Order: sequence, then structure tokens, then C-alpha cells
Amino acid sequence: MLLRPSLYAGIQKELVTFKVAIDEELSLAKDELEGLLAYPDEKLVDIIREVGFQCDLCARCCTQEFNDHVFLLEEDVETIRHIDPEKVEPAPYYELCDQHGNFYVSGYALKTKEDGSCVFLENKRCTIYEKRPFICRLYPYMLHLEADEEGNVEWRQISGLNLHGCYHTAIDDEQCSEIAADIKRYERLFLEQKITFFEKAKQHFKDKKLRHVQGVYDREMRKYKKGGEITVFVYYRGTFIEHSLKLK
Repeated sequence: MLLRPSLYAGIQKELVTFKVAIDEELSLAKDELEGLLAYPDEKLVDIIREVGFQCDLCARCCTQEFNDHVFLLEEDVETIRHIDPEKVEPAPYYELCDQHGNFYVSGYALKTKEDGSCVFLENKRCTIYEKRPFICRLYPYMLHLEADEEGNVEWRQISGLNLHGCYHTAIDDEQCSEIAADIKRYERLFLEQKITFFEKAKQHFKDKKLRHVQGVYDREMRKYKKGGEITVFVYYRGTFIEHSLKLK
């Protein structure tokens, strides 16, 4: 079947737009990874020492009221699935949607209860504390680029400051250095997972002659919010795993 020139041009534009968008995301992620690795350890240690966070067992950080979701690194997914394979789900905020209405996302997240609390939280206590996800062990410390209210992109090192927990607790230099090293490791693994997701998606879309279509993304999300079912492909261990989702 021959395509009308205008239609062909439209499809070509969408394909080019998709390629540019993917290449841009890859470039940004790689630049952030480079910046992360170059970030001075001493500066991060000083911030950790100054903040001096200490958990006061309020459990607020384990709820959607204070934190949106718990993104799982692939090593976290293996741990959680060993405990209970039903406790993970596709992470929200899907990065891509093809012309057939299939979504694509870079990893998994912990499930939450109807009240928005973590599925492993009971009586304000973590029931898998010794095997909790990596980010839970580091919270509230982090190290990634994020835009402020005015759109200025800066390094963010702390989350939820003064919303919960205690601060200005004395932390010795050795512990500060260990926390700093773990923060960098988590953020490195997160960015590497994001980079490989986009690289895999780029090749997958090319091989399957797919393209990202924002209009289809918006339509499918409206359907989902009204109780409809959607298909989400989650990137995990170098491949895409298919899931069918409906709102709880």
C-alpha cells in the first residue's frame, strides 16, 4: 500500500521525534551519571554530617503522603520476590507508549496498601527491615539532579527535610563515609538501569517498527483512570516483561 506524501511525512516526523527524544534522554542520563561519579565525596560527607538524620519511628516516609513510591533496583526486585512475588508492581510514570497503546517503564516498585502505606508496613514498623530495599536504607539521603520551583536544575542530596525524623544527631566520620558510598552506588545503579532501559527501548521500537505517540499515551491513561485495563512492559534483566493492570 502506498502512503500519501503528507501521511508518510507525518509518520517520518513521529519516528524522528521518537529517536531524538530517546537520544536526548540517553544523553541526559549519561551526563548525570558522569556528574554523579565526579561529585566530591567530601562534599557529600559534609552534608550527611551536617544533616545528622536519625529515624524517630514515625513511619511517615513509608507512606504516599510523604513519598510517592519506592523504586526498586533489580537486586531489590529479586529480594522482594523471594519474600513475596506479589508485592512488586510496574513503577508508575511510564516513560513510553507505542502506537498500539502499550506502555514501557524502566523498572518495578513496591506495592502499597489502599491507605497509601507500604505493603510491608505494620503498626508503623517494617516487617522486612533487614531485607528492606536499598533506597529505604539510605533515606532521606540521595544524590541526583532535580529542578527547583523556578526550573533551576541542581543536585538534590536530602529528601523530606524537617518533615519527619530527627536532625543534627552526631554521626562519626566512618559512618558518614559509608553512607556517602552507598548513596553513590544506589544512584549509579539507578542511572545505569535507566540508560540500559532507553537503549533497549530504542532497539525494540526500531525492530518492531513502533513509535512513541503522546496522544495514545494520554488516551490510554484516561481509560486506565476510569477503570480500564492497560498493558505495561517492565524492563527487567535486559528484557521487557508484560503486565496487565487495572486500578485497585
